[in-house]
Amino acid sequence: MHQHDDQRMARIGMPEAVLCSAKTDAQLLAICQELIAKPDPVLFTRLTQERFDALPDAVRAAMDYDSVSETAVAHGSLASRPGHVAVVAAGTSDQRVAAEAARTLAFSGVCVETIVDVGVAGIWRLEARLDEIRAADIVIAVAGMDAAIVSVLGGLIAGPVIAVPTSVGYGVATGGTTALNSALASCAQGVAVMNIDNGFGAACAAIRMLSLLGSAE
Repeated sequence: MHQHDDQRMARIGMPEAVLCSAKTDAQLLAICQELIAKPDPVLFTRLTQERFDALPDAVRAAMDYDSVSETAVAHGSLASRPGHVAVVAAGTSDQRVAAEAARTLAFSGVCVETIVDVGVAGIWRLEARLDEIRAADIVIAVAGMDAAIVSVLGGLIAGPVIAVPTSVGYGVATGGTTALNSALASCAQGVAVMNIDNGFGAACAAIRMLSLLGSAE
């Protein structure tokens, strides 16, 4: 039986999110009904369109669903936090992971801007957006294939860069291991690297960093 961690917000400044992909239909329905009955905002991740559509009408009506990020929110978002995060995706194929990060940040009350399709294959597109990217307190770089944009941004941006390698790619890039190894081996100093496709985790890492802005005020 699921026991929601109601004390996590008090402990770490972020509530528990519900990872839907590994749960059975019966488990997912029971958890949705339990949390919708409570007043607190809640985020559901890895919720495919098919599984969302299979939920009862009353449950779906209580949830704000986004098919790109495969996330749903009940009871609105958390209170606004200080800071600004840019989620930068190398290609449109990386958009699901980028959207998961952006949706998590927005749910958490963080000002977020998403910049998509600025990969190094057309590096002029990245150069044209650098002023916007540099204006952010933290940059989340989302990329598959060789994840080259991670090192490029790491060498151009003064603020923290959080890399999210994605499983987008073919041949040796299949599954994201090449992108992960490339990000881990980056020659750019101080780049933090998340697990493959972990947009949610990158957003949470950014929120932990942004909490220092609030404590400094």
